[in-house]
Amino acid sequence: MGFFEKLKAGLSKARKTFFEGLSQLLKGKRISNEILEELEERLIAADVGYETTHYILEKLKQIQTDDAYNALKEILIELLSNGNEIDLKSHSPFVITIVGVNGTGKTTTAAKLGAYFQSLGKTVVLGAADTFRAAAIEQLEEWGRRIGCTVISHNEGADSAAVAFDTVNHAKARQKDIVIIDTAGRLHTKKNLMEELRKVHRVINKVVEGAPHEVLLVIDATTGQNGLVQARIFKEMVNVTGVVITKLDGTAKGGIALAIKKELGLPIKFIGIGEDVEDLRPFNAKEFVDALLD
Repeated sequence: MGFFEKLKAGLSKARKTFFEGLSQLLKGKRISNEILEELEERLIAADVGYETTHYILEKLKQIQTDDAYNALKEILIELLSNGNEIDLKSHSPFVITIVGVNGTGKTTTAAKLGAYFQSLGKTVVLGAADTFRAAAIEQLEEWGRRIGCTVISHNEGADSAAVAFDTVNHAKARQKDIVIIDTAGRLHTKKNLMEELRKVHRVINKVVEGAPHEVLLVIDATTGQNGLVQARIFKEMVNVTGVVITKLDGTAKGGIALAIKKELGLPIKFIGIGEDVEDLRPFNAKEFVDALLD
């Protein structure tokens, strides 16, 4: 099964629950108040959120069309497009930090990103800077063995910035292409966590000017609007540049991707749809909308 087929299967519950019959409702139809009311209910129920739903409906009202379905798809694709790609050629080594709360799949995402970049022929080093949670260090080391990737780690409780420093220095010394650093995610001690992340970023920047070049926030799609709250907090505290949405193969409603992009202006960089290493791939707006609606 290809990635698109897996994505479509993962979003099947959302498609059946919230969007089933949408093509029948909208295809070949002009925009009407009845259509707008029905669509509003479905979008809000699918975790799109009020603000983003209002934006979509207003855009639909402005379009003179005899096919509201295709108009809706075009609006959603346009909303989710732009800024999704990562320009790996812009810096060497290219440094990425992975942030987010525990339980979102953050550590696994760091490893899968490493495997993906290796599949492109890039050399990668992983940094286990989530030193607060011992299992995170062991988990990343195990993933490193599995995908054949170097992992830089210290003991549990070590200074996470020191791990980040050693990881980036390793990449520079050995001319590695990409650095991916996993960070702590204990949001219940928000102030300490954010200070730690800022310190990690300051240290990285001293080793490689302008780094980190991407700060990717991992969001669990099944948390719905709570994921939007998490994204807002992290964006306020650290310079998040993009989002990785995981667990789209579960009970996720899918609409959270639209809310994150519209309300926070954060592009979706990657999406995850399963446990296998190849189940994390770059985000494609058209594929996502097709999988959600068709």
